[in-house]
Amino acid sequence: MRTSLHFIVNPIAGKGKNELSPDMLEAYFPKSEFVISIKKTEFVLHATALTKASIEEGAQIIVACGGDGTINEVASCLVNTSVVLGILPMGSGNGLASNLKIPKNFKKALSIIKNQNTIAIDTATLNGKPFFSNVGVGFDAHVISDFEENTTRRLFSYVKSTLRTLKKYHYKNVVELKYNGTTELISPFLLFVSNSNEMGYKMSLTPRASLQDGLLDVVIVPELSRFKLMLFTMLFLFKKHHWLKEVRFQQLTALEIKSLDNTILKAQKDGGLFTLKESSIEIAIHPNNLTVCVKK
Repeated sequence: MRTSLHFIVNPIAGKGKNELSPDMLEAYFPKSEFVISIKKTEFVLHATALTKASIEEGAQIIVACGGDGTINEVASCLVNTSVVLGILPMGSGNGLASNLKIPKNFKKALSIIKNQNTIAIDTATLNGKPFFSNVGVGFDAHVISDFEENTTRRLFSYVKSTLRTLKKYHYKNVVELKYNGTTELISPFLLFVSNSNEMGYKMSLTPRASLQDGLLDVVIVPELSRFKLMLFTMLFLFKKHHWLKEVRFQQLTALEIKSLDNTILKAQKDGGLFTLKESSIEIAIHPNNLTVCVKK
């Protein structure tokens, strides 16, 4: 019986340089073994609609071809299903793909999908919406807001956004955190919750995080002096932020964040701005509920 394999492609990812055609794919996936369908996105959230349609059509493997946004849309539809996620990284950051050691090289990534070696990974939710790599509240979300205004999506652009945000960032609001049976009040510089050990661009705030341990890794950074803000940023860029004594790390299964003055918090989810409608955030881990193609 042939495997039904659907490709959900963001045609502008990677500046549109990676064109998938039926002839190209048939060189990797012979008609005697696979039934191939290629669908291209045309607007925001189109990948979600296309993935749902592919599930209805009986797809057994659905391959997200794009950056973190496309991968998030496709993967969100496959949580708690028997359909396998394949990843063909074509974006700039590619945090989840990098964490799963899926290369950007087309031939190698396609070979991983063809071999159909799979693992089950943890996913997480932010106010009920799935995420796979990380969520940030505070400074991180403001960096992403600046970064999304750039026309280029490269590491250097991310560094520039970080430095620009650092100059103008001020956060004086107090939030209530609830986790592991404790409650604390904090005026945070950064709250970062991660399911994976990489943010994209080979950068990480949580190098010990795992997609298969049933835990979220959390970085809590309180309000800092201007000097320590600069120091934290520099240490982070060199993966030494743990040297700063104010930086705290927690592992947990659920976290609640509530703004005490009912301010709507700014958040990023998997590298994209996430619009909140509430002044509180609930984050939880969901173990082993997404199946992904990975290298043997």
